[in-house]
Amino acid sequence: MKLSHEILTVHTTHPFIIARGGSSEYRTVMVKVTDGDGHEGWGEAAPSKFYGETPETVVAALERITAALEGKSSWSLEAIEAEMNRAIGRNGSAKSAVSAALHDLMGKRLGVPLWKLWGLDPAAAPKSSFTIAIAPDDATLRSRIEEAKQYPILKVKLGRDRDAQIIRTVRLAAPDKILRVDANAAWTPKHALRMIELCLDYGVEFVEQPLPPQDLEGLRFVRDRSPLPIVADESCIVATDVAKLAGIVDGINIKLSKCGGLREALKMIAAARAHGMLVMCGCMVETTLGIAAAAHFAPLLDCADLDGAALLRDDPFAGPSIGGGTVKLGEEPGLGVTRR
Repeated sequence: MKLSHEILTVHTTHPFIIARGGSSEYRTVMVKVTDGDGHEGWGEAAPSKFYGETPETVVAALERITAALEGKSSWSLEAIEAEMNRAIGRNGSAKSAVSAALHDLMGKRLGVPLWKLWGLDPAAAPKSSFTIAIAPDDATLRSRIEEAKQYPILKVKLGRDRDAQIIRTVRLAAPDKILRVDANAAWTPKHALRMIELCLDYGVEFVEQPLPPQDLEGLRFVRDRSPLPIVADESCIVATDVAKLAGIVDGINIKLSKCGGLREALKMIAAARAHGMLVMCGCMVETTLGIAAAAHFAPLLDCADLDGAALLRDDPFAGPSIGGGTVKLGEEPGLGVTRR
């Protein structure tokens, strides 16, 4: 097998700002796996500095992964992901790109989409939310809510000093939509409880990652007193984290760029189900290529937040989409992604 890559630069329609900052320009890494017969599989790494990754670290990780793949059969997906984990540390987005490319290659060889290989029903996928990032003022916030009118579920980013005003403005502008909020680890336990009471008043469905990732006792404190479900994102990276969070939060948010591969994501789903936890899958700001990999297992989820490509104004790929919030998977083989 041969690995190659291409660094892509994409732009969001609006600056994508969360509690710890943001940007309107993002660099991702397209990864290609080519087998001896010339078949090609694609995947995408969407590195996040929060997890210690950049496009440059992805490229460096790919060099080590290439050595780990030496002599391996591209059909041996489980063994390859295990070998990648032995070869490098976290580097989740780099490993997930290779994992997605190998799954894409498998589907293309067999001539079937990934969801069909897994025996899933696309109609069972939950609707995806669309993210409303932190805006500089209420007028801008209302404008962005109007632009998202086709989406019935909004995920509202909080974690700044205007949080109360933001959630009020969103609810007034979108009185009938399902609202979810994400503090991106920016609150303290006591502040979280005050905000959760306000969120309850405005009909919010659940709260994602209210506290810093390592504050598990704080999460337990909040969850024991919260009238709303608490979902862990930054606190839950891989499958072995799930058991540690049982009884501390109500659900987990999987991201391929965190966990490092499709096989690991499926293990996280199984672990969460074994503990009776809600399962959602999110994303980074990434293209349709990156979103497609997660979209194929969306029928296994309770909640989806797969809007990374929908946030872009210059997505270079076409394939699975979330128009109107509905996760749309086609019959094209593999991930079903083409270049525009």
